[in-house]
Amino acid sequence: MQHNSSGYYPRMLLLKNAEVFDPEPRGRTDILVAGGRIERVAPGLSLPAGLCDVVDAGSSFVVPGFIDCHVHILGGGGEGGYATRTPGLRLSDAILGGVTTVVGCLGTDGVTRSLPALLAKARALEEEGLTTFIYSGHYAVPLQAMTGSIERDLLLVDKVIGAGEVAVSDHRSTQPTFDELARLAAETRRGGILSGKAGVVNVHVGDGLRGLALLRRLVEETEIPASQFLPTHMNRNPRLFEEAIAWVASGGLADFTTSTVPAFIEEGEVAAALALRRMMDGGVPVANLTFSSDGQGSLPRFDAEGRLVGLDVGRVTSLFASVREAVLEHAVALETALALITSNPARILKLRGKGRVADGADADLVLLDPGTLAITGVIARGRWLMRDGQPIVQGTFE
Repeated sequence: MQHNSSGYYPRMLLLKNAEVFDPEPRGRTDILVAGGRIERVAPGLSLPAGLCDVVDAGSSFVVPGFIDCHVHILGGGGEGGYATRTPGLRLSDAILGGVTTVVGCLGTDGVTRSLPALLAKARALEEEGLTTFIYSGHYAVPLQAMTGSIERDLLLVDKVIGAGEVAVSDHRSTQPTFDELARLAAETRRGGILSGKAGVVNVHVGDGLRGLALLRRLVEETEIPASQFLPTHMNRNPRLFEEAIAWVASGGLADFTTSTVPAFIEEGEVAAALALRRMMDGGVPVANLTFSSDGQGSLPRFDAEGRLVGLDVGRVTSLFASVREAVLEHAVALETALALITSNPARILKLRGKGRVADGADADLVLLDPGTLAITGVIARGRWLMRDGQPIVQGTFE
């Protein structure tokens, strides 16, 4: 197994006989990859011998590389003390999950987990083969930015695409006021407009009874649109899920967390795959939905008084597992489920070149077994990271 490195692109690659999902189905075709990008998607492509590697996809489904838009790449946790700090993301975990693009964030801890460290980890993962972005800030409001303000972070730090994860309706939040959150959202929006980035506020929504009340009030009383916010964990309990239905139906966005444990489901969490099915049954626009793994974040269980009683760790491999579950167990079309981890986050977060299998797009591709939907191949920026179901690249210290 080889270690990955950046700074060069592999030989041209011609994938033949692929069953392409863009994520919309495009039928049987060929894909030519060069310089880390998709040069052409068309049937019957050929090049003179020796100019490129030719691989018969064998009728495999070829889909866009997966985008995980909420990952604690540095690790998270700590709610039970220093020993409960979770480890950071390894490249091999992303490969096994078909994840080629990650958006890193901080959570509860913005002191021992810092924004400069988050940025450094993002750059390290990119050197190893992924595409990475980050949110500026963590649970706390006012937000602590790297350059003095979220607007400056958006304008001056290439990888910053928004703010978050800002916590509301949670006993671990800083209990932001209406004015504080409005000011943060306005500054993030302005920075996004000026930098050409999404400028969204990624909002951690806890179990508190207020739910989305603060966000609804902001939309009602200010000029800030609902699309400025990407509230996550919206499937954490039945009450919040019902709020998500109304919020999305009125034009808002919602992100469902795919990492879970049986205890959460028993307590009423709506599994992400089922949440998608129920959203579809309710006529909610699927284009406003995303899945994210909360990878490497802690999955803490608290008692009624806020005391930690258990802890698990989120996994990026849960992202596609939930898509697969939606297709195989809840009769969701593959292209519909795929959109939540490809074209939807790419559009919502303005990740140019991502989320599509199309001429000019980044060469981030995942090969799936057409019968089982198991991941059999992963290509990131034109380079094979997995072949025949086995990772062929490791992170620097793996």
